[in-house]
Order: sequence, then C-alpha cells, then structure tokens
Amino acid sequence: MTNLKSQILNLRWLLLSITLCSLAASSALAQGTQTQTAAPDFQSVIARQAALVTEFDVNGLKVLVKRREGSQTVAAQLYFRGGVENINAANAGVEAFMLNVASEASANYPRDRMRKELARMGTVIGESVGYDYSALAMTATRTNFDKSWDIFADVATNPAFTKEDVDLVKSRLVSSLSDDTDEPDTYLQRLQEKVAYAGHPYLNRPEGTAESVARLTAEDLRAYHKSVMQTSRLLLVIVGDLDAAQLKTRITSTFGKLSRGDYKPPALPPLAFSTSTLEVTRRDLPTNYIQGFYTAPSITSPDIYPMYVASSLLRDRVFEEVRVKRNMSYAPDAFLRNQAANIGGIYVTAADQYANDAVRVMLGEITRLQREPVSNDDITSIIAQFLTTYYLGQETNAAQAANMAQYELIGGGWRNSLSFFSKLRAVTPADVQRVSQKYMKNIRFVVLGNPAKIDKNVFTGQAGN
Repeated sequence: MTNLKSQILNLRWLLLSITLCSLAASSALAQGTQTQTAAPDFQSVIARQAALVTEFDVNGLKVLVKRREGSQTVAAQLYFRGGVENINAANAGVEAFMLNVASEASANYPRDRMRKELARMGTVIGESVGYDYSALAMTATRTNFDKSWDIFADVATNPAFTKEDVDLVKSRLVSSLSDDTDEPDTYLQRLQEKVAYAGHPYLNRPEGTAESVARLTAEDLRAYHKSVMQTSRLLLVIVGDLDAAQLKTRITSTFGKLSRGDYKPPALPPLAFSTSTLEVTRRDLPTNYIQGFYTAPSITSPDIYPMYVASSLLRDRVFEEVRVKRNMSYAPDAFLRNQAANIGGIYVTAADQYANDAVRVMLGEITRLQREPVSNDDITSIIAQFLTTYYLGQETNAAQAANMAQYELIGGGWRNSLSFFSKLRAVTPADVQRVSQKYMKNIRFVVLGNPAKIDKNVFTGQAGN
C-alpha cells in the first residue's frame, strides 16, 4: 500500500513537472528564447508569464492583454464590476437579462446578420454572471479577429434591445428560473443560498427569480445598460497572439468613447455564522440531499492557500470513508468556492438509513483535520494533484483571461494569479490544522428529503460544529 501511494505521488509530481515545463517552454517561445529540459524554475516561469502581459488605461478602462505567440484563437472578455451590489430584490437578474439580450443583436448587426457572420467565422459571443462580477465574452480565430472584434464592440456598446429579442429571452429565462425546484440538486442550492446569504447582498441572486425577471422591460434593460457602461466600472481582458499597441488603438476607437464615471467598488460585508443550524425541506425522494457549509477565506486572504489544501484533503477523506469503505453514498464531496464573501462545505446524498451516519462520518473527518496534524506527504500529494488539474485547466485563452480577471477584480490584482503556486507550496501541516479549526465550524446544513429520518443532534451537536 505504501509503495502504491509513493508511485501515485511520483506520478502526480511528474505530471505537474511536465505541465510546468510546457508553460515555461511556451513563455520562452513567446520571447524567442530556448528552454532547457531541466526541472523548471517556478519563479522564472512566473516572471516569464508576467512579461507576456501588457496593461494600459483607455479613458479609465483598465485593459489587460496577454500575448500567446502562435495561438490560433483569441479570447476577449469585458467585465462589469460589482455583481449583486449592482442590483436589488426588485430588479434582481437585470444584469444577466441585459447581457443575454445584448448578445442577440446590436444596432449595426441585427439578429439574422449577426448570426450569419458569427457562424461563418466560427466566432462565439456569450455572457456569464456571478455574485461579484459579470462578463460579456468572445472567442474567435486569429484570422477572423478583426471582424469579430467589430461585432463584439458593437454588441457591448450598442445593443439593439428590440422588443422581439427582449420577449424571446425573457420567456426563456423565466421558464428556466421557474423550474428551479424540479431538480433536487438545483433546489438544494436555492435552499443553501437563502440560509447562507440571509441579510447579505448575495441573497439577491445574479440570475434573479422568475418573478423579478418577468417584471423587467426593454426600457429597464436600456436604462441599466446605460448606467453600467462607464469605463470606471469595466475591465477588458484579451488573450491571444495580438500586438497590445495595435489593440489599444482599436479599443480607444470603441470603448474609449464611453463616459468615465466615478464608480468605486463598495466594501462587501463578510459572511459570519455564529452557530450551527439545520433546515430540512420535505421532498419525497429516494435519497436525502444534504449540504453543510461554513464561512471560508476570500482569495485575497493568505488563509485561502491552506484552505485549498484542507478542503482537498477533506474531499479525499470523505470519499474514502463514506463511499469506498462504507458504501453509504455514491458521491460524497467537500468543496471550496472562490467568492469575495466565501464559503466551503460538504455535500452528500444518502438514503434514509444512511443519511445520519454519512454526515456523522464526514463531521468526524473535519474533527480529525482539526485535531490531528496532517503529514507533509499528504500536503505534497494534494498540491501535486491540485496544481496539475489547475494548470491543465489553464490551457485555453479563455480560461487564462478569466483567471487574470478574477484576481484583478476580487483577488488583489492579476499578478496574484501568477504567485498561486509558490504560495501553495509554502503551506505547512500547522497551517492546515489552523484553518480547519478557524473556518470549519458553525456549519449550517440544508436538507432536501425526509424530515423524520434526520437526527438534528448529529448535524448540530458533533465536534467540528
């Protein structure tokens, strides 16, 4: 068993080294230098990656351009700062609705023309929303970037907001939001949000509700678009084989015409749970859907790095104890989100006869993390596994743009995304134990299932809560 664990550990480090060597080679190629086959110098990799990024200002609009020489695609992402701080209970979902309709057609590219042009070029324009920020994004081939950029810029600055588009998108969104309770996992997340974010800006979901979206009109979308299209509210990130100086000219001729505004991000209150709680919602299901969550550090906090390790260790341990050894659940899990006001937690689905025992075992693993120091080998294994997955996930231009944007918007600056690895490597067993004790407590549970089979004392009376 020890030999097998050693082989797995060595394999993980080999995969990580291969991945980072590839990153180092890509950086070197971008600068016209040669890369040696020796083990990578991680600080050198960070410096080379940083050298590929150019940042500049266009009338208050911050722009990040990362050049990936030889890349055949380009990712352009326009971010809107503020997230749910921009909305309220009455207009929740307006930003998501606005971006969705905007991507349908613009003043110079009506629906049919835009669809034909995008299909011909293989260009994709879409949107995403979150608690902390939203984005309008484009992915195009390098060959078709110029024309694609014209369409993207027009969509962002001159959306059509026709009645037909608004009605079509509204119908689609309301239908989607209306069936949130049909699928158990989705319903569980809605229940979790109400408990975790009570009294917090996050309670106003960025997607809104069926009722709030149904009330919105084309005039509401136009007014909202006008209010957020200020350069002080925006961030533009572009990744691809493009010259930053030439891009600056293009950006100035489009987004540079926007008003600057005076937006300053509000201070987002942290989440705080003072006690453990349990809320059970009755639903006749073959299994009980269970999620427990606790407050977690944001990505600006030094504690986030040992929390990555602690959460990953918890995930592996609950899978081993609940699924492999006891066969009480198919997919027990532990998670850690990446939000400005952050949470982590545990999740499990279990039949009536296993629900309490599964949770008891998972809370026991939290207690073990809090009381027993982990080994350096455990940390090394988790870091290798985590970083291999992380860097493989950064292979696309769109993923790299999104990662830089996340750190620029809520992580203290895009350069912090590059120091991720060195900070993770500095995590010690004492750090893991400390953050487990600090954050993995006062766990709030939501359950969708059979109230008669749920023992409250198990959920709220165990050590670790």
